[in-house]
Amino acid sequence: MAATPSNMMPLGTKAPDFNLHDTVSGEKKSLQQLRYDQATVIMFICNHCPFVKHVQTGLVKLANDYIPKGISFIAISSNDVENYPDDSPEQMKAVAQQLGYPFPYLYDESQAIARAYGAACTPDFYIFDKDLRCVYRGQMDDSRPSNDIPVTGKDIRAALNAILAGQPVDENQKPSIGCNIKWKK
Repeated sequence: MAATPSNMMPLGTKAPDFNLHDTVSGEKKSLQQLRYDQATVIMFICNHCPFVKHVQTGLVKLANDYIPKGISFIAISSNDVENYPDDSPEQMKAVAQQLGYPFPYLYDESQAIARAYGAACTPDFYIFDKDLRCVYRGQMDDSRPSNDIPVTGKDIRAALNAILAGQPVDENQKPSIGCNIKWKK
């Protein structure tokens, strides 16, 4: 399992728009439909990556804690499903239902959205403010499959708490680490 860091989108970047297939509802969903008033968290994840598997239940807890506070969560998988069939839309739906994802799990078949965001790894996290400007990009927390640090989401929680308090988000942000996005050949 090769560890790939985030590319770290420049802070202040406007969130690239999208209209992607939601594997759970079967409907197309756009950023404009899914964004919330306070902030929007966009996560590039997949099913097979050990880094994502390590944080899946923590993602559900994080989203369940903040969705009622006006924070939207959106998961996107951009992996090449031909070479990684565990990441197919059918498997995405099964994982989302099994784990009770409280957020849409979108399939980026063309990989254009991952490229637009500069996503490099899974998981890769971005937080956008009410104006859809990037205020955070990086890790969920310091936990990794190879260490004994518990999954708490502390880095993302700190950013979301700052937004909810009307405070600036700390610009000292650590890149996420995960499996590289499986790009099509």
